[in-house]
Parts: sequence; C-alpha cells; structure tokens
Amino acid sequence: MRFDPKRIVKAVNKLHRETVVRWHQVEPDNAYADFLGAVCQQHQYNFLLWHEEDIARSPDVSNARIAMVKRAIDGYNQQRNDWIERIDEAFLELLAEASVKPAAGAKLNTETPGSSIDRLSIMSLRIFHLEEQLERTDVDEAHIERVQQRIARCRLQQKDLSQSLAEHLADLAAGRKILKVYRQMKMYNDATLNPYLYQTGKKHVA
Repeated sequence: MRFDPKRIVKAVNKLHRETVVRWHQVEPDNAYADFLGAVCQQHQYNFLLWHEEDIARSPDVSNARIAMVKRAIDGYNQQRNDWIERIDEAFLELLAEASVKPAAGAKLNTETPGSSIDRLSIMSLRIFHLEEQLERTDVDEAHIERVQQRIARCRLQQKDLSQSLAEHLADLAAGRKILKVYRQMKMYNDATLNPYLYQTGKKHVA
C-alpha cells in the first residue's frame, strides 16, 4: 500500500466495518495481506475480546465458565496489544519503502498510529452493537432514542479520530513527526516476572 494517509484511514475503516458484519455471520478470518493483514488481525482480537467480555458479565454463567472466559480475555488482550505494535512496525516499513526520513527536531505523538487504529476498531464494534439495539422489539421508544444519541456520538468520535489519524500520518509522511515502537512489556503474562506465576512454579518443584 502506498503511503497515502487519507487512503490508508479510509481502507482501515472499511476493513473494520465490513469484517464486523461478516464475523457475526461466519468464523473470524483474515483475507488481507501486508499492512491491512496486520490491521485485520488486531481487529480480530478486539472482536473476540468484545464477545468474551459480554459473557463475563452474564449472571447466568457458572464460576468455572467465568474462569475460562477471564483467561481468554487475558490472552486476547495480550494479543490485541502485541498486534498494535505490529501495526506500528508495518507503518515503519511503509515509511521506509517511501524513503521517508524524519526531519531534524521531528516530534513524537503521545499515541501511535497503531493505538489510534485500535480505538477505531473498538468504535466499529461499538457502533455495530448499538445498531443491533435499534432492531429490538422488546424495548420502548426512550431506549431507542438513547441508543440513537449514542450512535450519533460514536460516529462523531469515529470521524474525529479518523481525521486526527490522517493528520498524524501526514505529519509522518512529511517527516514532521517521528514514529517509535515502544514495547509494552506487560508483566502479568510473563512467568519470570509475575510473582504469582514464578512462585507457583517453585512450589510445584518443591
């Protein structure tokens, strides 16, 4: 994909929108390659995470099932964050292919493009599930009105975030901003850093 900020953001939003609809009908898949392949994979973990979170909040689910769901949530969240970094790495590759180099004194953003795309992914899921509420026949008009107001706010946030992302990418393409990939180095999934994991391991050995 050529490094065209507006085209990239448009393609990302299209991917999010279309896959959310398809994945509610078939098993999540990834028919994309390269940069969009990374975006799709990251989006897929958000999709899986969203639905496990729904299960976790059900009062009818057994404690054993909740434990399984919580572990799934933990795993999906780790993958979600790992793939945010993969997206940022893909952006670095696109910038290198376009022979873009940061200018002297180029500044950093507090949020990377991958993090912005993660937020757009979640927003696409939120909009989809809010729109599902409009199809319910067991709710009153007040409920529908509240949902419509939320959808309007979500669409505005989606539009603003898309514009901000496009502007960030334009700054990167012009060399006005610099992109760095910071590893999140989460400790809770690392058996050498989480005391509950490495101490448990020692107990088993003993």
